Amino acid sequence: MALAGPSHLLSSSSTCLRRLNPLLFFAHRRPAWTPRRAAHRFCAAVVSERDVFTSPEVAKSFDFTSEERIYKWWESQGFFKPNFDRGGDPFVIPMPPANVTGSLHMGHAMFVTLEDIMIRYFRMKGRPALWIPGTDHAGIATQLVVEKMLAAEGIKRADLTQEEFTKRVWEWKEKYGSTITNQIKRLGASCDWTRECFTLDDQLSHAVVEAFIRLHEKGLIYQGSYLVNWSPNLQTAVSDLVCEEITSFLTSTYIHISAQLYNLNQKENWVILHGRSETSILHG
Repeated sequence: MALAGPSHLLSSSSTCLRRLNPLLFFAHRRPAWTPRRAAHRFCAAVVSERDVFTSPEVAKSFDFTSEERIYKWWESQGFFKPNFDRGGDPFVIPMPPANVTGSLHMGHAMFVTLEDIMIRYFRMKGRPALWIPGTDHAGIATQLVVEKMLAAEGIKRADLTQEEFTKRVWEWKEKYGSTITNQIKRLGASCDWTRECFTLDDQLSHAVVEAFIRLHEKGLIYQGSYLVNWSPNLQTAVSDLVCEEITSFLTSTYIHISAQLYNLNQKENWVILHGRSETSILHG
């Protein structure tokens, strides 16, 4: 590693900052250069033997290959792995796992950026900071997109055995799970990828079962009879979160039916107002 000297530091850094924002530099001359002033006010150009970092000059066109090159160097140096042996209060964030139903969207980019800021902040303060990445199997949602994919191939889920359908689901997960991982890396997220998790990993699945057992033993959850959202297509109950409530107003026709009722004492006329004529006799 080599650190740029004073003369190069002033010239290259000044040019870099002026291109970024001309208002940072005024027409009048600045005071004479001092090491402390340069350290606080100017950028140092750091260049490695492997050309991981380039000069501070702003390129006319951005070289996207530099992202992958620098990120791989970060990983190879172990910058994202916390050293808990050094002591200090650990700072740990489990990444909200993205669903393997497809690619990431802007919402994922937002939370990755915010969490990365926190992780890097505490890491620079000397605390062992761990950011655990992962993906979510997404259950019914992934099943639905896989069924749509099969339908495009002219295949119905009923035509496959459970083992065959499960195999296709795992193939989908491997495809889009790796896509999501690469997208997170492209964002520059400083995760410890040696600890990457998937919600159907054996260790996590056992933890989920254990959590439900403890909740049941404490009487916090119990089995009962309730109305559920049943999907005729999926042949299973689905969560309220994946259901869309539609409110509509229908025009109904009411039917007036005049009926004569006889008893032993007198004759009575009743008028029945009903919206469904086929059940009016039973209601009467």
